[in-house]
Amino acid sequence: MPCTTILVGKKASYNGATLIARNDDGFFTSKKMVVVNPKDQPKKYKSVISHLEIELPDNPLRYTACPNVDLKKEGIWAAFGINEANVAMTATETITSNARVLGADPYVRYEPKKGKEKEKAGGIGEEDLVTIVLPYIRSARDGVLRVKELLEKYGTYEPNGMAFSDEKEIWWLETIGGHHFIARRVKDDEYVMMPNQFGMDRFDMDDAYDKQIENICSSDLKDFIEKNHLDLNMNGEFNPRAIFGSRDDSDHIYNTPRAWFMGRYFNPRTYKWDGENADFTPESDDIPWALVPEKKISIEDVKYILSSYYQGTPYNPYAKGNEITGRKYRTIGTATTDCMGILEIRDYVPDEIKAVEWICFASNAFNQVVPVYTNTDKLPEYLTCTKMDVSTDNLHWNSRIIGIMADAHYSDTAIIIERYQKSVAAKAHALLNKFDEEMITKKDFTLIDKANEELVGMMKKETSDCLNKMVDKSLNKMKNLYNRGDN
Repeated sequence: MPCTTILVGKKASYNGATLIARNDDGFFTSKKMVVVNPKDQPKKYKSVISHLEIELPDNPLRYTACPNVDLKKEGIWAAFGINEANVAMTATETITSNARVLGADPYVRYEPKKGKEKEKAGGIGEEDLVTIVLPYIRSARDGVLRVKELLEKYGTYEPNGMAFSDEKEIWWLETIGGHHFIARRVKDDEYVMMPNQFGMDRFDMDDAYDKQIENICSSDLKDFIEKNHLDLNMNGEFNPRAIFGSRDDSDHIYNTPRAWFMGRYFNPRTYKWDGENADFTPESDDIPWALVPEKKISIEDVKYILSSYYQGTPYNPYAKGNEITGRKYRTIGTATTDCMGILEIRDYVPDEIKAVEWICFASNAFNQVVPVYTNTDKLPEYLTCTKMDVSTDNLHWNSRIIGIMADAHYSDTAIIIERYQKSVAAKAHALLNKFDEEMITKKDFTLIDKANEELVGMMKKETSDCLNKMVDKSLNKMKNLYNRGDN
C-alpha cells in the first residue's frame, strides 16, 4: 500500500510519549476501528491473498485494529493497533527494493494450481501482519523478534516496513527480499520519515551480531550481502539504503518529495530546503532517515504532516498559480487514504490509561483525529459500524463525504474545515485531560468506556455540524444554481 509513516521518540515528543503513526493509503477501501478480544482471535489463520495457513499461539492479547469492512475481497488488513500490554504496531509501509536483492532472495509468491501441480502458498504480507503479530508481543522488541521468526519460516511476498512501540522505545523493521530484514531502535530524541521507500541510512552490524542493543537483523545477513555482492558503499560505511533500497526516477516523483516536506517542516533551520544551493530538494536521494527536530513534536504536528499537500510551496495542488507544478509530486495526504492512526504510549500515567489511539478516516487534508483509550473490550459504534454502502451513521463515510465536497470547493470551504479541525483538537485534549485526572484521582479505570463514548460523541457532533455546513456551502456553489434576479 502507498503509505507514509512517521515515528517520534519519547524525548522528541511533546509529552514524553512514544508516537508511531501511519497513513493507510489504499483504493478507497471502507475501514472501521474495532477491538479484537481473545475469544475472537483465530487459532488457525488463513491469508486471502497468499492462501497461507498459519497456526497461531494459544495466548492472544486483546488488541485494537482497523480492518477492511469487506474481508472476503483481500482479507483483514488490520493496519495498526495497540494491545492490552500497551504495545503498538503499524504494518505495513510498502517500501522499495532492487533487482540485486530480489535476484538473491525472491519474494515468496502464491502460485495457483496448474494441471497436476498443487497450489503453492505465498508468504506473509500487509494483509496478515498485525493480526499474526500484535496479539502475541509484550514489548516493541518482541515485535521485531516475532516478525523475524515468521519471515524465516514463511517469507514475504512484498517489501514491508513496520513499526513497534511501547512506553520505552520504538523499533522500525524493513524486510529485504523474501526472507531477510534489518531492524533498528529509533533514538529517543529523533523522529523518522518514511515515504514508501527503503529508509534506513545507517545500521550497526557489529551491534546486530553482538548485544543487539539498537540493531537486529537476519542471522545470515553478512553472508547474504557478501555472497551476492550487494554492498555498493565506497567509503567503508554501512548504508543499508544504498545496499537494499532503490534509486529510481519514480522515487523522485512519488517518494523523496514527501521526506523533503517532512524534514522541511520539522527542521526548517537545520538545513536549506529551498532555492539555489539547497542542502536537499524534493528529488534528493540522501534525505536523512531520522533527524532531531528543532522543537518537540505534538499530536497536531503529526496530524498536519500526514495530512499535508506541500502547503507553502509551488507543489500545492490547491494553490492558485500552481496549475502545472501543483501536480508534480505525490502528496502525503491523498484522496485514497483509508485511515490513519497515531499510536501514543504515555509513561506518566497508570498502565490502564497509558495507551491512546488517535484515529481518523478518508483524506487527511479534510478530516480530524479523535483519541480513544484502548484498554477496553469495546468501542463506540460511530467507529465500528462502517458498512460497504455509503451512510452517515459512522465516521468513515462522513469523513469521505466531507473530503469530496472540500476538494471540489476548496477555497470556499477551507475555513469550515479549519474550524472543524481546530475545534475537535481542542475538545479532544480537554476531554483527555478531564478523564485522565478523574480516573487517576478516583482510581477507577472502568470510566474508560464512558470517556470513549464522550470523546467519540463529541467527534460525532462536530463532524455532523461540519457536514451540514459543507452541504450548505456546496449547494450554493452548484453550477446550475439560478435566481430570476440574475437577469
